[in-house]
Amino acid sequence: MPGTPEETLAGSVLAFDFGRKRIGIAVGQPVTGSATALGAVTNRENGPDWESIDALVADWRPAQLVVGMPTMADGRPGSLAGAVAEFCDALGHYGLPIATIDERDSSLEAGERLKDARRAGTRGRIGKADVDAAAAAVIAERWLARVMQRRDSE
Repeated sequence: MPGTPEETLAGSVLAFDFGRKRIGIAVGQPVTGSATALGAVTNRENGPDWESIDALVADWRPAQLVVGMPTMADGRPGSLAGAVAEFCDALGHYGLPIATIDERDSSLEAGERLKDARRAGTRGRIGKADVDAAAAAVIAERWLARVMQRRDSE
């Protein structure tokens, strides 16, 4: 299971919002503490679209992978926690540090961000894949904020 000692701000972060049908992906930048949604890849019974994930890892060359961990309101692991742990194990083949972070309400926050952008006229129709990718951006930003906070408190 991913640990925390490897968490650094050495380069970009590729973040994942794992779902049974789709996996949202975003890239986060430690310099700004912000993230950009990249899109979503399919996740089927035979597993994720590894070819697309491979391409994103090759293109972005992240220093860190971050995966949202489903957590219930009382802090217990959510129903997808086992599947997320398996996904994290599979990501290990990239040889990069992997961290998890509580993804609680990330999809709700992402949906609100997208609705705000639509109201402002800066984006069009919002699909499920858009929400998944935006949730991955929320996950990346949460992780970056946590690591920056830890670094500043040391």
